[in-house]
Amino acid sequence: MNIIIVAKPHAVPQTIDLGCWRTRLKCGAILGCAALACALLGVSVAYSVAGPKTRTLAEVRELREQSEARLRELEQVKASTQRDLDALAVKLGALQAHATRLNALGERLTRAGKLDDGEFSFSEAPAVGGPEEPQAMVVHTAAPQLTDSIDELHQRFVRQQAQLEVLENLLLDRKIDSDLLPSGMPVNTGYISSYFGGRPDPFNGAGAFHSGIDFDANTGADIHSVAEGVVTWSGTRPGYGNVVEVDHGNGYMTRYAHNSQNLAMVGQRVRVGEVIAKVGSTGRSTGSHVHFEVWLNGKAVNPIAYVRSQRKA
Repeated sequence: MNIIIVAKPHAVPQTIDLGCWRTRLKCGAILGCAALACALLGVSVAYSVAGPKTRTLAEVRELREQSEARLRELEQVKASTQRDLDALAVKLGALQAHATRLNALGERLTRAGKLDDGEFSFSEAPAVGGPEEPQAMVVHTAAPQLTDSIDELHQRFVRQQAQLEVLENLLLDRKIDSDLLPSGMPVNTGYISSYFGGRPDPFNGAGAFHSGIDFDANTGADIHSVAEGVVTWSGTRPGYGNVVEVDHGNGYMTRYAHNSQNLAMVGQRVRVGEVIAKVGSTGRSTGSHVHFEVWLNGKAVNPIAYVRSQRKA
């Protein structure tokens, strides 16, 4: 292919032979230079348009967006913190109400029991102590841990209030016959291995509620009734193993579980201290012990006040 160029009339035309490799090389070089010039021109124009001022504005815009995002996060944290503070305020108000009731009840018990001045004071904080921990070992309590601590304290207040109400019943003797009121331990020897209330489940470690008190004792040791009453159950229950239940009247019932052997029969009248079963490890149990419950008006209550009480002669 040839390209003929006529610059002027009657002038000798110029011929470009595209079949020659030199000609094609020259044309490619010319086109490459033109493309490079266009690219340089575009870069120059872009640089002039997006100069330092434009880049600075872009950076400012990006920083502003980041600042707005952080501000939104702070607002969310503030709202969540405010909800936590409101919840804590409600819990603290409930604890203060419990403390007021406990103080009033404690003063009545002190007067009813004729305790010596200063022997049992509800107005003073108990003395505490312990070695000082190194500063490096101090761990600041997080908000969830603080909430859990307040919940635990609330449960302790509730349990203490129930115990004090039981003590009030014992001290004021509200027409309940001494022999019909649960009192003392269900075993002659042994120690308390688990208390009433929340605890880790002994099998899976999950949080669980323990509805009685466990007394560690040897297998075959005597289990005796802590009050006079009538046996209403002598058999097995799921999780409890062998169980004996005694109805004492006035809304009281006691339960003795995990027995190796039940001796009392349903309908049998039992006296205070009478042997009704033998210590064992039946049911959901990790070892030889007796699980002891006290029920009042159809609800399990903390047995500790009854266990520590002394029966009148």
